[in-house]
Amino acid sequence: MTLNYEQIWATLPFPAFVVNTENKLSHVNSAAEQLVKSSAKQLRDKDVDYLFGQNSVIADTVEQARAKSGSLMQYNVEVALNDVDPMTSNVHVGPLGSDTEDLLLLIQPTGVAQKMSRSLTHMAAARSVVAMSAMLAHELRNPLAGISGAAQLLAMNASDGDLELTELIEAETRRIGKLIDRVEHFGDNRPTALAAVNIHDVLDRAVRAAQAGFASDIAFVVDYDPSLPDAAGDSDQLLQVFQNIIKNAAEAIEGTHGKIKLRTSYNSGVKFAVGGNRTQNVPLQIAITDNGAGIPEALIAEIFDPFVTSKSNGSGLGLPLVSKIIAGHGGLVECDSTSGRTTFTIRLPVWRSQTEL
Repeated sequence: MTLNYEQIWATLPFPAFVVNTENKLSHVNSAAEQLVKSSAKQLRDKDVDYLFGQNSVIADTVEQARAKSGSLMQYNVEVALNDVDPMTSNVHVGPLGSDTEDLLLLIQPTGVAQKMSRSLTHMAAARSVVAMSAMLAHELRNPLAGISGAAQLLAMNASDGDLELTELIEAETRRIGKLIDRVEHFGDNRPTALAAVNIHDVLDRAVRAAQAGFASDIAFVVDYDPSLPDAAGDSDQLLQVFQNIIKNAAEAIEGTHGKIKLRTSYNSGVKFAVGGNRTQNVPLQIAITDNGAGIPEALIAEIFDPFVTSKSNGSGLGLPLVSKIIAGHGGLVECDSTSGRTTFTIRLPVWRSQTEL
């Protein structure tokens, strides 16, 4: 690779690897580092089989391209890496040049645009709940208070059999009241007060709270990028987001050997349009992965929509609230799930002080 091409190589938007004649990696670009979550120095001289698996589509395509001394393209194949969720991608392998036997391996994930679009749709759905929540809370609280008061009056002179019914009415009105309280969270339309937030501190608070309560028997694994800059956020709201996702993860885990992994990383290439000609850069990534049963395929595209839930006693408001909070931070939230593995990925902007703007 000559000096003239180094800038092009570094700025390629897709993960790119140079594979030498021994099927070892000799060069990787920055997009490849972000995909594998390892540095170029750590990846150098690693076998293709080590990274992608001995019987993987990648390894097979590399072997075919080398045997034919030509280029090969594989469309919509599942690419799996160690400890990274499988992703649908287009894979290209071809000779690097006429004066070398090295191969160029390009991986183009095809699901990124769909996930970004889905996240923006979820944000719109959360905003629709904001619009109706204030109306619901106002219209429901008054008659609910009347029902509860009437039940208390009836209980004063009720027989034992009727007393059981009045207690049921009061219990149900309390339950509906709590549901209205949760809906009211969506009604706060004030802009989020952003400040510099150390994401790792907030994640650690969420983990400590979980270990002291509902996730006391679950193993937590953390893989933090120590160089991660501060996020632009509200620490209390982000704590609510992480606790909600961790609680869902804990509830999805059945039996023993439950594990929840928290990983942070930096990906400078993720942006989305926010109106007009403006774009929002969301390079901070927080991934929360559990080894639970997974989310039913029929629900995965709708889990951030209001009142969608797979739980028998769930309200379907927890994840829409997550989506609303992250949208208020100018970020995105995504979910990927297969049997035995579910990952929620949150993307947030970096904190910029007024002097930096």
